[in-house]
Amino acid sequence: MDALLPPPTSGRVFRSGRRIRLADRDAEGRLRLDAVMRFLQDVATDDVDETGWGAPAHLWVVRHARIDVLEPVLEAGDVELLTWCNGTASLAAGRRLSIAAERGGRIEVDSVWIHLGPDARPARIEGFGVYAASADGRVVTTRLDLPEPRPGSPSMRWPIRIADLDLMGHVNNAAYWAAVEESLAGSQVDTRLPLRA
Repeated sequence: MDALLPPPTSGRVFRSGRRIRLADRDAEGRLRLDAVMRFLQDVATDDVDETGWGAPAHLWVVRHARIDVLEPVLEAGDVELLTWCNGTASLAAGRRLSIAAERGGRIEVDSVWIHLGPDARPARIEGFGVYAASADGRVVTTRLDLPEPRPGSPSMRWPIRIADLDLMGHVNNAAYWAAVEESLAGSQVDTRLPLRA
């Protein structure tokens, strides 16, 4: 797996912690990918709450995310979360998340978030305040990386529940990752080994 950028040596890095709860784990005790994405959402919100940057006028939605499970988190307990801005664009920003579990396990997330204005439409970012230094001039893209599925690729129906929708009437990004977990459960992938999703 190609390495993601480590935490910056200058600029804002927000540190937090969470306890892995029963609802965050699969039947074998592994920290699920949808729980990882909830952690990302929560720590991003906590970071912005602490700085006050742009609140409450700025809204964000995840455009794409990559999760690298370098070492699966297989035990309950506490995790340390580090997050920082790793790049900007005119309508978007990158956010990294690093998860380290006290009982072993490490997960890295690279994500790009679209910036929305008060009308819930994409809006230009005018300056980036306390987050600019950690971005260090790097540029992120909102272009999707995944190719279209090949004709005849396996598929499954996935009903959207009312509980999957957020305040904006948009499917919460953690709900998408629940579908990935369902797909993994029916595959030959050993989720107790490192993986990229």
